[in-house]
Amino acid sequence: MVTAPSSRPRPWPGAPSPLGATWDGEGTAFAVATATGQAVELCLFDEAGVETRIPLEESTGAVWHGYLPGVGPGQRYGYRIDGPYDPAQGLIHDPSLLLVDPYARALQGGLVLDDAVFASAPGRAGARDSAPYVPRSVVVDDAFPWGDDRPPRTPWPQTVVYEMHVKGFTARHPGVPEHLRGTYAGLAHPAAVEHLLGLGVTAVELLPVHHFVSEPHLLRRGLTNYWGYNTVGFFAPHADYAAAGSRGEQVREFKAMVRALHRAGLEVLLDVVYNHSGEGDEHGPTLSFRGLDNQGYYRLPAQDRRRYWDVTGTGNTLDLRAPHVLQLVADSLRYWVTEMHVDGFRFDLTTALARGEHDFDPGSAFLQVLQQDPVLSGVKLIAEPWDVGPGGYQVGRFPRPWAEWNDRYRDTVRDAWRGRGDMRSLAYRLSGSSDLFSGPGRQPWASVNFVTAHDGFCLHDLTAYDVKHNEANGEDGRDGSSDNRSWNCGVEGDTDDEAVLSLRRRQARNLLTTLLLSAGVPMLTMGDEVRRTQRGNNNAYCQDSPLSWQPWELAQDARDLHAFTAALLRVRREHPVFRQVSFFSGQADADGVKDVAWFTAGGRELTHAEWFDPGQCTLGMHLDGAGIRSRGPRGERVVDDSFLLVLHTGASDVRFRLPGAPYATSYDVLLDTRDERPRADPARVGLPAGSDLSVLGRSAVLLRSHR
Repeated sequence: MVTAPSSRPRPWPGAPSPLGATWDGEGTAFAVATATGQAVELCLFDEAGVETRIPLEESTGAVWHGYLPGVGPGQRYGYRIDGPYDPAQGLIHDPSLLLVDPYARALQGGLVLDDAVFASAPGRAGARDSAPYVPRSVVVDDAFPWGDDRPPRTPWPQTVVYEMHVKGFTARHPGVPEHLRGTYAGLAHPAAVEHLLGLGVTAVELLPVHHFVSEPHLLRRGLTNYWGYNTVGFFAPHADYAAAGSRGEQVREFKAMVRALHRAGLEVLLDVVYNHSGEGDEHGPTLSFRGLDNQGYYRLPAQDRRRYWDVTGTGNTLDLRAPHVLQLVADSLRYWVTEMHVDGFRFDLTTALARGEHDFDPGSAFLQVLQQDPVLSGVKLIAEPWDVGPGGYQVGRFPRPWAEWNDRYRDTVRDAWRGRGDMRSLAYRLSGSSDLFSGPGRQPWASVNFVTAHDGFCLHDLTAYDVKHNEANGEDGRDGSSDNRSWNCGVEGDTDDEAVLSLRRRQARNLLTTLLLSAGVPMLTMGDEVRRTQRGNNNAYCQDSPLSWQPWELAQDARDLHAFTAALLRVRREHPVFRQVSFFSGQADADGVKDVAWFTAGGRELTHAEWFDPGQCTLGMHLDGAGIRSRGPRGERVVDDSFLLVLHTGASDVRFRLPGAPYATSYDVLLDTRDERPRADPARVGLPAGSDLSVLGRSAVLLRSHR
């Protein structure tokens, strides 16, 4: 139902800035940009869903604006834009389409499948109203009692990232009250925080929490988008993750979550998706940008402006060359830092954000804006340094202050532990990937190391499946990568063979030991520390079910792996030799000790020829605690213990000769992946240099060395 024109309030002129809906305590100012629209109606919805359409009479440049006294927080609204409808020219204006405010601080509702939401539907001129089927924008009150909240500002070298899903982490947590499970409040609950602190991570990286919708093809199959890489509201926290409500309550609940995590010393990083929107390709729903200014927000091919230039694999690509799109992204990022107090961002398909006319541009406006911005340059910025377009793979090419997901690390370490790697590549990854990140001003922390992430096999499945098993996704196995570099240890999937199960558990410890003791910034994936399995599904983006959720009723093997992971992180936290600020030099000091030295199983430093020997399957990395080249906060020299990490990827046991002078006179075994849990072994303390250490096939051993 729509109110009669005679009952509509006439707005005051308002102002073109700020964009969005801004409540000042007495009323709300509305401002929305459309360069090609010719008339704009602000649509208000009351508690019964009755719509009042109010023409905005004022425009300044491309911004239409007005002010309504008496309108305040909780008010639901949207926009209707009238103007040319000519899809062949990239123009999609139709007042029957209710549109989300791109600057809305909160949204209510999702996408309901109906022909009314598709601008490309035949007979569009007589289309039905889309309002019943699309999200509503919501006016919010920004006030929040932050108190003494301060960002933890964990230095990059001390950072350990935990990639996680807000809902999935607590959806079945028995220590979280049932009504809070799967919500922002659930993640803030002491029972959830306790797990993170006990593990030893320093930052949570949340899979997308910008308000998103599910793709039509999923809805038609009775599935939903679980991961959230389908944004429609870049300023709005996803409403379904809020326990308190969706009329602005989600904003306060999100802020309370950040405040609680900060009090625990944990940083909050957001996985953000600015490369595309949830409107899909030309056959997708029209929810916001397409109806506001299709040719202004999206990259359209000159030869056919009905379609979209797609380097994201989702059907469209936002055009960050356009000043108002770049402004939208920068304003959104600043909002999440200044108003929501988050500590940084991981950018999905970052190459797409930094493309010029066609190719990746290290000097693009997007990268320069973030680099010079006094707010954004001071938070953590992580690139996923690729997209799916030509020339999209750009690992190592992002400028300071960016860190980057290092998929070369993932592939090298996976290959090594399935017996197909080479020691030279493995040494580069262990020592910070200087072959990729030693450009001007860059340091080892530029490499975000990982062996698993949300997409691809989780750690358990990496050791249990050779091929993906994505049948539940309903795409006949076409989705998900086939390049998994996994090894099932001899049996595909479930087995009762204890020898296979024991090897799988050890392989998990091997992969975690390598990851958490490498130079760079380690990233753990939610559930890897407790042997979470997705039953071989390597693309669980549409599996909002226990298949994707964190398990909390843990078997003994899961508790053992959690203890082993926490022990590794404790070693990393307590010893700066594993958290190098500068790349290793490989140069010897006056005593002949190198800051990093590499040894064969025979206890000799590798020769040039041995680095290229495909038969090498044992590598010893010695880190000199006296060779750390960074200084402390007061300029003091940083000195640590020295360590020897032995990685043996071969199937047979080996005897490793412990290096002698000048590196050490004796060694203590600290961790051995042959053990299910960390344990102290008096028989492996004070081992003399020159003696042989028994190393189990496919295992890793960490030793402290003494000169």
